[in-house]
Amino acid sequence: MEKAAIQLEGAKKSYYLANGDEIPVLKGIDLSIKKGEFVAIMGESGGGKTTLLNIIGCLHPLSSGKYFLEGENIGNVRDDFTLAFIRNKKMGFVFQQFNLFSRLSALKNVALPALYAGTTAKEREGRAVKLLSSLGMSERVHHKPSELSGGQQQRVAISRALINDPEIILADEPTGALDSKSGLEVMNIFTDFKKKGKTVVMVTHTTEVAKYADRIIYLRDGVVLDQDYKLKSNY
Repeated sequence: MEKAAIQLEGAKKSYYLANGDEIPVLKGIDLSIKKGEFVAIMGESGGGKTTLLNIIGCLHPLSSGKYFLEGENIGNVRDDFTLAFIRNKKMGFVFQQFNLFSRLSALKNVALPALYAGTTAKEREGRAVKLLSSLGMSERVHHKPSELSGGQQQRVAISRALINDPEIILADEPTGALDSKSGLEVMNIFTDFKKKGKTVVMVTHTTEVAKYADRIIYLRDGVVLDQDYKLKSNY
């Protein structure tokens, strides 16, 4: 049987106040996501959605439990260099805020992660142009973020997430700062990722966005209430 792309077993995450008080956020998550699956994570504000995504993305360490990435237990890895290597090689990140460098062109923003992967300037810029063109940005490669619309900036951010050809795309409210037309275009892009065999994990609070996913995971108060949540008309 094929190994899960992402598997969590008894995953817990707490934060601590300056006085030592513990704030538990994830309270024992058991979760499996298949390779090539498009999963949406939903739930109430403060329920742990973004924390869970950050755990999956190796941005925050687990407090306890196990995290298997493509069959390898990385839940106990604490070395920042190793975690950065895993992120850069295996994952692409898309956020609500585009996090683009204002002084760099679209081309330079997209090419940046490939610089850390050790590619030549010619290779990474060639990849960046190809990605931007595939997302309808061929006429905007030399424009800076301030010269682009919100939808165009998100396309730049998505191209940047794909520059190292990751198997897993992690998205936190990717349409949250977009108008409905741009949001629809972004969701069609994510659907195409899934068709190409990429694993997509997306946090959203929007029902219309969640409908694009194969499966919805519903969190409340740091626990998974439902791993195959069905949207209701009155939700």
